[in-house]
Amino acid sequence: MDTVQADTLPASGGDAGRPPEAEDQGVQRVPIGMLLPADSPRMSGENLDHARALGALDGNLPPILVHRATMRVIDGMHRLRAAILQERALVEVLFFDGTPEDAFVVAVRSNCRHGLPLTLAERAAAAARIMISHPQWSDRAIASVAGLSSKTVAALRRRAGAGNLAPRARVGQDGRVRPLDSTAGRLAASRLIAATPQASLREIARQAGISPGTVRDVRARLERGEDPLPRARGRRGAGARASRARPREDAGKAPGPAAGPPADLGRVLTSLRNDPSLRQTETGRLLLRMLETHLPHQWDRLAESVPAHRTETVALAALECAKAWQEFAARMRRAPSP
Repeated sequence: MDTVQADTLPASGGDAGRPPEAEDQGVQRVPIGMLLPADSPRMSGENLDHARALGALDGNLPPILVHRATMRVIDGMHRLRAAILQERALVEVLFFDGTPEDAFVVAVRSNCRHGLPLTLAERAAAAARIMISHPQWSDRAIASVAGLSSKTVAALRRRAGAGNLAPRARVGQDGRVRPLDSTAGRLAASRLIAATPQASLREIARQAGISPGTVRDVRARLERGEDPLPRARGRRGAGARASRARPREDAGKAPGPAAGPPADLGRVLTSLRNDPSLRQTETGRLLLRMLETHLPHQWDRLAESVPAHRTETVALAALECAKAWQEFAARMRRAPSP
């Protein structure tokens, strides 16, 4: 029976890998009754209208990806629902052999790349779960799977406190293991260079657990009579890293020229409402409604309505919205004045 092997997919100790390509693999026909519902990143469940639309299409749909060990659907719940609506007895599947954690990663990546797109909240929740099951993965590797930016994943990791539990090295998208702090590796490399100056860069890199490029930098520093550690790391150590980790006080401000004293949003909106060029156009009215949602008196009421188990997800969505508004503000400032 044809399968998708675990070594072609993101694994707990490996690289981010590639998603399985159904057209490159053989498929198997199995009874529909054997399949179990997916451990899906889609929190809203199935969309019956989408399943009906798939069921109305002519021809065969792509095979469903199934986790062999549990017979749970990884990708293709809407295709399965369409087959059920068509009262079919058998359905084409492609089996995946791997851990349940890796199966979830494949489900997230597949749902981000085709079919009904995952919402921002669903992608954020999926990233948080992958962060726990694959703590050694880099922010970029998780971001590439969940369809988020690496900065968003890093912010999510900080808020979840996952950084305190993370290993000392992470696996990048290319599958290479990189230490989060190369201080120990640089010091080890300096000792190895002194003891075996004829050793190659790769040999020292292998023993010290750092890249050959870092070994080259250490050797050059030693030849110049310098410390093997970069100045900021050698002199300030953890203090420098902590200062870089702390968000800047102006991180939330819109880019561009200085904004001056804070504006009275209520007065600004009143002025904008009185402008016929905005009030009398559909897009202008849309902009006014969007701005009105940010009046200060609404925030307490909105915050109190968020359930406790959704606060982190809502916070992430709010950050993404704030980023979009910052970009919009920068665009407005770049627009030519009348």
